[in-house]
Amino acid sequence: MTLKKFGPNDVLKNTMKAHPSCEFFVFDGKIYYNNTPTISGAFASNILNVPDGHISLYEYNIDRAVDLNPFIYPFITKDSAGASFKTAGQTIYTNEFVYGDTITGSYPLSASIVRQYMTTPGARKTGVNKQTEETYEAAPLYPHFYALKNRLNYYGRRSQQYLVSSSFGNKNTQTINLISIPSIFYGAQIKPGSISLKWYFTGSLAAELQDNKRNGELIEVSGSNIGNIGGVVLYDEGFLLLTGSWALNSESIIMAAGASADSPKWIYFGAGANDAVNTTTAGASYSSASFNLSFKGTTQTQVITMMAHAARGEANYSNNPTFLKYGQQQLKLTSSQVYEENTERQLKNIVSSSFKDFDAPFKRQVYISRIAIYDDNKNLIGIATLANPILKKEDEDISFKLKLDV
Repeated sequence: MTLKKFGPNDVLKNTMKAHPSCEFFVFDGKIYYNNTPTISGAFASNILNVPDGHISLYEYNIDRAVDLNPFIYPFITKDSAGASFKTAGQTIYTNEFVYGDTITGSYPLSASIVRQYMTTPGARKTGVNKQTEETYEAAPLYPHFYALKNRLNYYGRRSQQYLVSSSFGNKNTQTINLISIPSIFYGAQIKPGSISLKWYFTGSLAAELQDNKRNGELIEVSGSNIGNIGGVVLYDEGFLLLTGSWALNSESIIMAAGASADSPKWIYFGAGANDAVNTTTAGASYSSASFNLSFKGTTQTQVITMMAHAARGEANYSNNPTFLKYGQQQLKLTSSQVYEENTERQLKNIVSSSFKDFDAPFKRQVYISRIAIYDDNKNLIGIATLANPILKKEDEDISFKLKLDV
């Protein structure tokens, strides 16, 4: 085995940026992600064991049936270290568990888009003072909106459409359709200019929004109100805030349980995306609507490129037993005090000849099949295996390019 050190120009570190496409289609309370069908297995009708339109975060419990093969799950034993799950708060951890108890979680975990319809986003819950019986404003009715208010005002320098309060309206009193996209679907950020929202009615495209200015404004590019801004997108945080309340056509549809019929509008976009809206709760007319959300993400992968060189006169020995002629004695002398290998063992001549039953003149050559990577302390940290062994002759220089995605 030849042990060599990487030179100053043999290790390169780069960042590979990619923009994977992502698409969601919502119809009748079901979500379809990237047109991926449900795959059945030997034990489960859905091998991922997560709802349609979701992805399994760890891809555990694949093709498992609970009654036949119980799901694996995470667990922690309570001890003096105080380790616990985030879902078990400090009070529960202290009062409901004693040392030695097992705290368990559950798999599989999944993620998908979520829609939240807010009629008065700035509203607060009311409380009553037990002593004076006076009412007061308590926690926000829509905490997700309150959590985004500072970011909306921050992005106001991109466009005034972001501002909570501006000449374009007050988001505290506007009806807002909030669509949340988990970061696992887009990575570092949603790629500006890639957002597309399509509102279908009875299978025909009613209107489409795009961020063709790449400043976060979702502009209607297809329909009867081309040029109108239907909302904004937070690229880094993965949120869409839709405020467009104009009618997309003259049809009538019920978009929520107990609601009255209304025209298709952007504030109804995505109805059925994990918000309990479907034909059972909203009525048969809801089945006329379907929605398509597509965008590109931004992923950044750190890539290490290593150049391993086998110069002439180097890497000319192999530890493979077939490197030596068959039938030779390995040891010359062995005893309780001496262990001496046979120094006269010969190498197997593998030089090919054009003639039958004729051995070509011997040349030292080996086949390189693997390259091992060691750290500064000579600890093995990785092995690169070649798909096909490479013939290395003694008078040749060969360089291998190794790539590692971190």
